[in-house]
Amino acid sequence: MNEFENEVTVTLTLDNDEVVECAVITTYTAGKYEYIALLPLNENGESEDGTTYIYRYKEIDGEPSLENIEDDAEYEAASDAFEEWMETQDFEDFEDSDDL
Repeated sequence: MNEFENEVTVTLTLDNDEVVECAVITTYTAGKYEYIALLPLNENGESEDGTTYIYRYKEIDGEPSLENIEDDAEYEAASDAFEEWMETQDFEDFEDSDDL
């Protein structure tokens, strides 16, 4: 069964042209930017290893836009903020949350 069947998903094209369907975990603010945390899904719509992708997120004319985070310090701050958010959530069905 697809555990993310009713979740909002986005399709990413990675730098190597691989297309990956991802479940949106959350959007959140850290510092002066907003970020989005995405969980890649396999062809069965399931997460295989709990890996999370974090991108800078903004809306342009009402359309979502994702940007890579190029700065290590910014990525660290965004990751820390996501981990803090995760600690406040109750993910009893989310077995691999320790891997995030």
